[in-house]
Amino acid sequence: MARSAEAIQFQIRADQYLRWSKPYVRMLFYCPEVVPMTCPFCQLPPERIVFANLHGMVIRDGFPVSPGHTLIIPRRHVGSFFEIDSPERDALMALLEEAKRRLDKEFKPDGYNIGINDGAPAGQTVPHLHIHLIPRYTGDRGDPRGGVRWIIPEKADYWSE
Repeated sequence: MARSAEAIQFQIRADQYLRWSKPYVRMLFYCPEVVPMTCPFCQLPPERIVFANLHGMVIRDGFPVSPGHTLIIPRRHVGSFFEIDSPERDALMALLEEAKRRLDKEFKPDGYNIGINDGAPAGQTVPHLHIHLIPRYTGDRGDPRGGVRWIIPEKADYWSE
């Protein structure tokens, strides 16, 4: 896919900014509005970023559940998927597709789970939106049926009833 002049120009500017090492400069670049210094995604060291676009970035999960577990994160500090605008959503989906392509090449998984924990009751522990792209491998779980339904185990197995 050809990259636009705007995307190339942004990448050049991003590379220049990412060379700055002061945490407050990184925070302002990733999350331009005033945010708490406790947001780990607003203070990411540049070396954690695998690739990025105008509205988001991709990193490997710090606590992976499988080899290649990846996070897609908006640059803007926003807590919920339902708070992002259309250009941000499109950019995050483009990053998701590119991350999958790269994981296919590097790890060759047999499937994927894609998930968002949106809000504390849904399990969100970092209040900055992030999309999990979790590679799955044949045999990594005895019976993978139900996938994300296992967050509520008593309702996961609907096929045995």
